[in-house]
Amino acid sequence: MSVQEKQQRVCSLFTHLATAIPHTLPEDQRDPRLHHLGKLAQGELFSCFHEEPLKEATHLYEVLYAAKDFDDFFTLAKQARTFVNEGLFAYAASVAILHRDDCKGVTVPPIQEVFPDRFVPSTTISAALKEVANHPDKDIHVEIESTGNILDPEYKMSYFRDDIGCNAHHWHWHIVYPATWRPEIMGKLKDRKGELFYYMHQQMCARYDCERLSNGMRRMIPFHNFEEELEGYSSHLTSLVSGLQYASRPEGFKLCDLKDVDVQDMIRWRERIIEAIHLGEVEGEHHEHIKLTEENGIDILGSLVESNYESKNKLFYGSLHNWGHVMMARITDPDGRFHENAGVMSDTSTALRDPIFYRYHRFIDDIFQEYKSSLPSYTKEQLDFPGVQVVNVTVNAKVPNLVTTFMKTAELELTHGIDFGTNHSVKVKYQHLDHEPFTFNISVDNQTGAAKQATVRMFLGPKYDELGNRLDPEHQRTLCIELDKFHVELTAGKNSITRDHKVSSVTVSETHTFKQLLAGEGVSENTTEFCSCGWPEHMLIPRGSHKGTEFDLYVMLTDYEQDAVGGEPHGLCTDAISYCGAKDQKYPDKRPMGYPFDRVIHAHTVAEFLTPNMSCTDVKIKHTV
Repeated sequence: MSVQEKQQRVCSLFTHLATAIPHTLPEDQRDPRLHHLGKLAQGELFSCFHEEPLKEATHLYEVLYAAKDFDDFFTLAKQARTFVNEGLFAYAASVAILHRDDCKGVTVPPIQEVFPDRFVPSTTISAALKEVANHPDKDIHVEIESTGNILDPEYKMSYFRDDIGCNAHHWHWHIVYPATWRPEIMGKLKDRKGELFYYMHQQMCARYDCERLSNGMRRMIPFHNFEEELEGYSSHLTSLVSGLQYASRPEGFKLCDLKDVDVQDMIRWRERIIEAIHLGEVEGEHHEHIKLTEENGIDILGSLVESNYESKNKLFYGSLHNWGHVMMARITDPDGRFHENAGVMSDTSTALRDPIFYRYHRFIDDIFQEYKSSLPSYTKEQLDFPGVQVVNVTVNAKVPNLVTTFMKTAELELTHGIDFGTNHSVKVKYQHLDHEPFTFNISVDNQTGAAKQATVRMFLGPKYDELGNRLDPEHQRTLCIELDKFHVELTAGKNSITRDHKVSSVTVSETHTFKQLLAGEGVSENTTEFCSCGWPEHMLIPRGSHKGTEFDLYVMLTDYEQDAVGGEPHGLCTDAISYCGAKDQKYPDKRPMGYPFDRVIHAHTVAEFLTPNMSCTDVKIKHTV
């Protein structure tokens, strides 16, 4: 069977998943491997943060992954689709497809087309339904509805929080790195999974604060007190599988005890994790002491906080991250007396829409920063690359070192996710942030007298805080966003390196629509991308301001021979390695993620922090209308 035929079959599994009429296959007609499934009823909201539904999803993706060949996989998946919860099915089937060897080159359809109701306000979908009814013989285009106004101080940030690409990235990251991944069952390790959990979310928070500063707003105040009153939020989303709205949160609500977890549990788990950081060791399930070393400490803590399968002692350290999401999602109906849908925080494809997501993850990141502050700062020797000097860095755009951003109109096809009863296209027009194309020109002097292999690391950090004060390196470092990381060979003497922003190691290179996948575009066994795990390319840099927001562009070259883990990343899904790693391979960098900004910096000025192999360039980002 060709890859294209497989792709078409896979697309059929996801077509009209949100609006399919439930059809429960009798248990005696199901494949025995699918027994014990169907516990979470169809129409319920699936959350991979909730332990019981996640167990069922894990069972399903392990069964699908273990199918003897593609035909067997497809038959099982097709059968499971008839009675398994819709969201749970999409999650489990996606995990299996991403990791099965016989699905190489097959792409999981874009989640925004599978469940457009998670990305598009219900009023917009309602308008589309009316337009189809009025014009059944035409292609339909409707404008997306606004979900707020300037009475809400957080409304300025809605373009970032509601961005379809950012929300899709978060969903895809969690299917590339399922919390319940069992290497002994799946036969593949997820290298540095706990550290990736820390780093990917830390970068989201850094990006969010860079956007806030660009908009003239103060940096976010982390969630820090389990008794605090939360800000209000309404997503205007309605789940098509249940017909219920995602719960809104009026201002002033506090976290409440749930049936399975108390607020006191959350406080206790946080205290135990902080104590482990201060002791420099965690307590294992059998009371053994596991040291938090410089090499593995952040990875161990990342797994503890996420409470993934690698957690060293889930009973003792609990599930701080996951239950936080669930508690916030169920804040208005904690005991389920009103049979409300949970809020958007319950779902990886919608959680980024809520301002509390970023405040909560800054709270989570503060725990990781507590650990990072326990490590010694990097010495000049650890930062230097003797004999290699960065001479000059220029961002080549229309105006050098000035990049412009703007709002761009795009379209989202609804017909693959929603059955409108028409063969015509039904699309939503929406706007997203974008930027002009640009390249980096880096001049390097290799004075070692021989060729050298180097890793180029690029970060962007805001120059000033919300009051216009110059940020020192220590206060700037947790706001620095990674722009790129790549390998180069330096010849002896002067070198000129040119790098296009489009090939960044943090962004997904391209996402294909349902229509393109069905037509076979980009479907090939030789593909090296399309895991869809990566930050959207249009959101690579912050928005900037109308007068131009000033940033520091850091470029650092390090010795590739000390960085390399053995061999270049190759094969599937290697286009967004900084945030997503390289599929089924070791994370392709020995250094800690975020190096050199992952540890406390004692320098008072940028000049004091820099070594010859680093440079800091003034860059402006200007937003145009």
